[in-house]
Amino acid sequence: MPINTTTTDDELAWQESALCAQTGPDFFFPAPGASTKEAKRLCGACAGRVECLEYALRHDEKFGVWGGLSEKERSRLKRARG
Repeated sequence: MPINTTTTDDELAWQESALCAQTGPDFFFPAPGASTKEAKRLCGACAGRVECLEYALRHDEKFGVWGGLSEKERSRLKRARG
């Protein structure tokens, strides 16, 4: 069965109220080796965190903080989910 990778408006509805929309992308896509602590803190207070994380996992986002997790953390979560 083919996987649907098309993004729908409903799938992105969380972005309308996301706290990350109020900051610049550099905050969530820091330079290699830079801290992700502040981005993760903001994600932790965001109502759209779960939807953001699921979006990133479904679309195999390789860079940045999504749903409060870094690239490595998302990779580990994907492996754990099987």
